[in-house]
Amino acid sequence: MSLPDADRELVTAELGRDPTPTEAALFENLWSEHCAYRSSRPLLSAFDSEGEQVVVGPGDDAAVVRLPDNDGESETETYITMGIESHNHPSYVDPYDGAATGVGGIVRDTLSMGAYPIALTDSLYFGGFDREHTRYLLDGVVEGIADYGNAIGVPTVGGSVEFHDDYEGNPLVNVACVGLLDEERLVTAEAQEAGNKLVLVGNATGRDGLGGASFASEDLAEDAETEDRPAVQVGDPYSEKLLIEANEDLIEADLVQSARDLGAAGLGGASSELVAKGGFGARIELDRVHQREPNMNPLEIILAESQERMCYEVHPEDVDAVAEIAERYDLGCSVIGEVAEGNYVCTFNGEMVVDVPPAFLADGAPMNDLDATEPTQPERDRPEIDLDAAFEAVVSAPNTASKRWVYRQYDHEVGARTALLPGDDAAVMAIREAGTGLAISAGAVPAWTTIAPYDGARAVALENATNLAAKGATPLAAVDCLNGGNPEKPDVYGGFKAIVDGLADMCRDLSVPVVGGNVSLYNDSIAGPIPPTPTLAMVGAKAGYDAPAAAFAGEGTILLVGEGGDALGGSELLAQVGGSDRFPTLPENASDAVATLAEVADAEATLAVHDVSNGGLAVALAEMVTAETGADIAVDGVASLFEETPGRAVIETADPDAVEAAFEGVAPVTELGEATTDGTLSLLVDGETLAVDAAAIASLRDVLAAELD
Repeated sequence: MSLPDADRELVTAELGRDPTPTEAALFENLWSEHCAYRSSRPLLSAFDSEGEQVVVGPGDDAAVVRLPDNDGESETETYITMGIESHNHPSYVDPYDGAATGVGGIVRDTLSMGAYPIALTDSLYFGGFDREHTRYLLDGVVEGIADYGNAIGVPTVGGSVEFHDDYEGNPLVNVACVGLLDEERLVTAEAQEAGNKLVLVGNATGRDGLGGASFASEDLAEDAETEDRPAVQVGDPYSEKLLIEANEDLIEADLVQSARDLGAAGLGGASSELVAKGGFGARIELDRVHQREPNMNPLEIILAESQERMCYEVHPEDVDAVAEIAERYDLGCSVIGEVAEGNYVCTFNGEMVVDVPPAFLADGAPMNDLDATEPTQPERDRPEIDLDAAFEAVVSAPNTASKRWVYRQYDHEVGARTALLPGDDAAVMAIREAGTGLAISAGAVPAWTTIAPYDGARAVALENATNLAAKGATPLAAVDCLNGGNPEKPDVYGGFKAIVDGLADMCRDLSVPVVGGNVSLYNDSIAGPIPPTPTLAMVGAKAGYDAPAAAFAGEGTILLVGEGGDALGGSELLAQVGGSDRFPTLPENASDAVATLAEVADAEATLAVHDVSNGGLAVALAEMVTAETGADIAVDGVASLFEETPGRAVIETADPDAVEAAFEGVAPVTELGEATTDGTLSLLVDGETLAVDAAAIASLRDVLAAELD
């Protein structure tokens, strides 16, 4: 890419001269879709981002949220950070390094707020699982995430894996990170005072990742896997681990006034945004940047996206102390310049190569005014359904099958905070500082947003909230990663606009502020655009760290709470057997239903809770069966077994009357049957019977491991 003519004219008019080559490249990257959100920013005002729990909202490296104090002994308030990042194009070109550096980037966003990273989630989207190329990408992405996350000692505790044909030429890798801090450690990416030094700490700068921001803002070409490889960063998790610990020491010693990690657009992006947010400029000497390759020119130094680097604002008298800590961890350290009044100025060997107004560089990109075509839903054309064949097809489908092959490769217990492991509705982290359990859920269902972008996105938000409530947690806040195709296509932009509005509306209904996020557009390839994909990472809080199991205990009555939408649109059933339908109608009182479910999940009589989502009731029940426990279930109609209306949950309880009383006036409660101790799921559906034992269910659900091991 190069700076478009229209943008060049704006820059020339602002500067009163032609931009230097380095300036032109800097504007090209910082005004790209990836950095400036030129097509999406006009839509993002739809989100509510405020609440008494919100300490730092959108616009910083990560959001900061206040946790409830459930032990009453904390002298300072306990905060968490939340951030999410996409590394989509790099993960197609180089799945291992693309995914690994996505982890590294979101972890450094966490560090820059003064937090220590405690949990990761990964939401992954690939083409059809039956394709060899999909399995190659999946294998590389999972290995990259595992190797990087495991090496830096941050547990990967949740996420999702989805397969859909329209990701064939452009997979998505969305990674979220949660960090922990208290009010005294908080740092922001807003420069504080002119005269403070700008210090670069971490790996030496090389030529890797050049133009990564602009690369992320264009459609993938047919030869992207070979031609675009230089735009993919190369990660070093062992340096990142050292950087994590060095950052911890710097924060503890109160040596950091502000910070920003070096991600998109490298040093130019981090340093210019840091000073612009504070209303300052900068004086930077690019030749003082520690480098690992010879003869680097100023454009390469300022835009390289070499990993494991942080930019700190430091009081002049503290520079030596910062250098000592960097040396202790064998990290490079360069005093590259200082915060200043006026313009953002960079020199190289004494010559000016950049001299621009920082606010114009950081926020001056013009927004796009694009046409949008409103999406429509398909007509109802339901096929004839054979119970046995449908159950087998849906339970064994890659989207609903066990994802254990993925998460078993991650270290999900490092740090000794993981109270509830992957494979459940939500992970639960023990925040002992506040006596609080932090539940985490992340993901999206592209089948839903493909046929109904607006309602599908609402369903994604409700589904994540239900996951938290099923573990007894009340939703607290969320971050989103909004993925779409080429926004210049009216149908693509119409679908993208719909997922933004749908996600915003349901989060508002749930009283969940969306405190930050990421946008990734131009996810198009020769295979076409991806589905509009609104990945959501949501956290919830509860007193203590215990949560009900998602497997039958074998002792209680089995209830279904929540009302179905009497529609199969977006369901795995239709994906397997064909046909079409509209998307289910969602409940009008979602917030009350979620709050009630969280209350019931924590009740002493509750033996098990599992939400109903992908694959519907059939998959939820199958996932609850163990070798020792099963269930005798009766359902009215095959469609009721497979429709995927979110906001519902299966509850095994020793006190069904109490559950019905709790949900009175909130949501219907249907008695499905009784739990058993025979390890078999026995279904009676409209006079038809089906019995499947735990071993057969496990075999059906083991499709990923069967193909990939």
